[in-house]
Amino acid sequence: MSVLDASIANVALPTIGRELRADPAASIWVVNAFQIAVTVTLLPLAALGDAIGYRKLFSRGIILFTAGSLACALSHSLGALVAARVLQGFGASAIMSVGPALYRTIFPSAKLGQALGISAFVVASSASAGPTIGGAILAVLPWPWLFALNVPIGIADALLAPRALPRRTGRGGRVDIVSALLSAGALGLFVLGLDGFAHPVPRWQIAALLAAAFAFGAAFIERQRRVSNPVLPLDLFGSSRFSLATATSFCSFVAQGLAYVSLPFLFQEVLGFSPLASGLLFTPWPIAIALMAPIAGALADRYPPQALATAGLTVFACGLEAMALLPSHAGVANIVWRAVLCGIGFGFFQSPNNREIMGSVPRERSGSASGVLATVRVTGQTVGAALVAIALGTAGATLVAHAANATLTASAHAAIARSVHATLAFAGAAAAAAAAVSALRLRKSGP
Repeated sequence: MSVLDASIANVALPTIGRELRADPAASIWVVNAFQIAVTVTLLPLAALGDAIGYRKLFSRGIILFTAGSLACALSHSLGALVAARVLQGFGASAIMSVGPALYRTIFPSAKLGQALGISAFVVASSASAGPTIGGAILAVLPWPWLFALNVPIGIADALLAPRALPRRTGRGGRVDIVSALLSAGALGLFVLGLDGFAHPVPRWQIAALLAAAFAFGAAFIERQRRVSNPVLPLDLFGSSRFSLATATSFCSFVAQGLAYVSLPFLFQEVLGFSPLASGLLFTPWPIAIALMAPIAGALADRYPPQALATAGLTVFACGLEAMALLPSHAGVANIVWRAVLCGIGFGFFQSPNNREIMGSVPRERSGSASGVLATVRVTGQTVGAALVAIALGTAGATLVAHAANATLTASAHAAIARSVHATLAFAGAAAAAAAAVSALRLRKSGP
């Protein structure tokens, strides 16, 4: 649920924007609010999981996520919906921050690749299936049901989790609050600065936000070197295996975030598909991931994960560039084979790369590695979504007229088409960059 809700609203953004009378760039905040809330809290919550125990944090996260889902369903304005998505994001962050650490606790080391293959299947297919499920719900129910359906499932999860998860106590101690605030400030201000490019915000304000983000980041890193209980143990990055795998992951998720947020606008506003049809067009993507992720995870226990990840990213980049070249009057078949190519590539990349991240640290550092893995994934997706907002924000005033229920003009169609094709081309470039970084690992051996 926590991963699904990062993307389930994507297909509904045009509908939510029209009903709540918000322009497309503003409606992106339904996605951004969730992503930012998750991003700025993942590292502190991973540290909290080490302190109080993974099971306890995971269970509390489910309760908070369910409450946030109910608040989303009851929202009647864009501001209320964005605030509820923040609450939902805090709960999702508690769940995501310790997920991989729990898998490593449950599974033996010899089966870590298989375990992370299952995890990658759940994470990637949930994210990919979000638009499909969202489109199916929108075909028969109003958009608040996208969130209301989480509530009964969340209640069941909250009852089952304390009984099913491993009962291991944490190491004790406290989370460094100053580090947590510095981390949140750095990541939050960075995303806000990026989003400023999508709106008529004075450039000096954007520069101030980005400068403050880098200042917070520098202070955060300096503090991690001095405190005894760092939120982000910097020594993890002393391993080239770990650092290159995290860099690869970041670039790949920027690419994914760009594609997931921009494609619904292309399918619905330019190609004229309904929300349901738009969602169904994503279906080949999660199906391909579902087929490839477990296979790649099992292979990663036997063969070099970095080679598998590099091959998958190369295919993923080709799929995204093919999507960027989609004809203006593309049919279903033209879209489907591109989506399949993207899914195969991403499915073959994720579980081997996650195994490299988790397997390159000692077992007692699993919580920290888990937090880094989740933070890199969500930060990349958030940056991707912010870049889509920038592209839409440059599409012109014709988009604002559409937000007020006007009919899209030919110039508006062209503006959206240009923006979306540009973001997809950039997504392909980000995936190619991820493949290049991953390839650096092929010539390295040892720690």
